[in-house]
Amino acid sequence: MYKKAYKDIAGEDYARAREEEAMAIDFAIDMLRRGEQQGIRSVEAVKALHFTRRLWLFFLDDLADPANGLPDDLKARLISIGIWVIKELERIDRREQDTFADLIDIMEIIRDGLKT
Repeated sequence: MYKKAYKDIAGEDYARAREEEAMAIDFAIDMLRRGEQQGIRSVEAVKALHFTRRLWLFFLDDLADPANGLPDDLKARLISIGIWVIKELERIDRREQDTFADLIDIMEIIRDGLKT
C-alpha cells in the first residue's frame, strides 16, 4: 500500500519525491552521526544502522521495480551503491568496520545529487 502511494506521489510530482528521498537520507545521516558520537555499539548507533538498512532496502526494491522510470544505467549504478551500503552495514554488524564515515560520505553524495 505504501509503495503504491509512493509511486503515485512520484508520478504526480517528481521533484517532491526527490526532495522526500533527500530528506530521508539526511535523517539517516543525522542518525548515523549521533550514533557514532554515542559509540558504534550504542543504542543510538543500532537504531541508526537499522533505519539506514530499511531505507536502502526500500530504495533497492523501488529501483528493481519495472515501473521505476529512471534510466537503466542510473538504476544499475544506484543499485550497486545500495548493495555496497548493505554490505558496509553488515561489516559494521560483524565488527569488521568501526566507523560510519564511509557510509555518511556516500550518503551525502547521493543526497546532494537528489537536491540538484
